[in-house]
Amino acid sequence: MKAQKSSITTKPVRAWHEVDASSNSLGRVATQIATFLRGKNKRTFTPHVDGGDFVVVTNVDKLKFTGRKLEQKVYYHHSGYLGGLRKKTLKTEVVRKPEWVLREAVRSMLDEVKFRKAMLARMKVVTGSAHTFPVPKK
Repeated sequence: MKAQKSSITTKPVRAWHEVDASSNSLGRVATQIATFLRGKNKRTFTPHVDGGDFVVVTNVDKLKFTGRKLEQKVYYHHSGYLGGLRKKTLKTEVVRKPEWVLREAVRSMLDEVKFRKAMLARMKVVTGSAHTFPVPKK
């Protein structure tokens, strides 16, 4: 069996991508963002190297949800103490912090590697459509 070769660049070239969150549902937008952050859209993708790009997400407050997810989806958090289970529904969190909902969806789609926090730091979230990040015009 032949050994596979992987091309590892010393310093990855990071591009900027802009994603409009009002165009699709939460899951579709989150998978697109996770692909850019992980670097799977590049030819030089290597699983153990952080070679992803920057992503600017606009119009997060206009995210779409299909079905009855607003009423049925629940986020759980446990403090570690007896009776410390906290529940939050998607409906309340979208009103409170729509950025957190998208960030949590993207975080759960990324692999649990040591540079996951660094990948999430490259995701810039904007509630409106105006921002000052250096995204090239298409």
